[in-house]
Amino acid sequence: MARIAGVDIPNNKRVVVSLTYIYGIGNSTAKKVLESANVSEDIRVKDLTDEQMNAIRKEIDNIKVEGDLRREVQLNIKRLMEIGCYRGIRHRKGLPVRGQRTKTNARTRKGKAKTVANKKK
Repeated sequence: MARIAGVDIPNNKRVVVSLTYIYGIGNSTAKKVLESANVSEDIRVKDLTDEQMNAIRKEIDNIKVEGDLRREVQLNIKRLMEIGCYRGIRHRKGLPVRGQRTKTNARTRKGKAKTVANKKK
C-alpha cells in the first residue's frame, strides 16, 4: 500500500479514486492534484513510479488535509458554540444544524428514540 499524507491508499484502484481516501480530498481535488503533478488519472497506484508518487505528495502538501483539516473543523464548531449563535446552540444540543425538521426523522443527530408516557392523544 502506498502512503500519502499519513494514509494508506489502496494499490489496486485508479489513482484518482485512491486519493479520495484522504480526508479533505474529493473527486475534483484529486483530479486537480493529478493534473498539476502531470500524472494520468487512469493509471493504477501500484504502477506509479517513485517520481510520480513524489510529485503527488508535493502537490498534496499544499492542501490542508487529514489532521490539520479535522482540527480546523473542530475549532470552527467550538467557536460557534462559544459565541452562542444559533448554529452553536444546535451543535451543543445535538440537534440538526442546517434547518432540517425534527418532529419526525433527525434520528442520526438525536439518537435512539426515548418514548414518553401518555403521548397517545
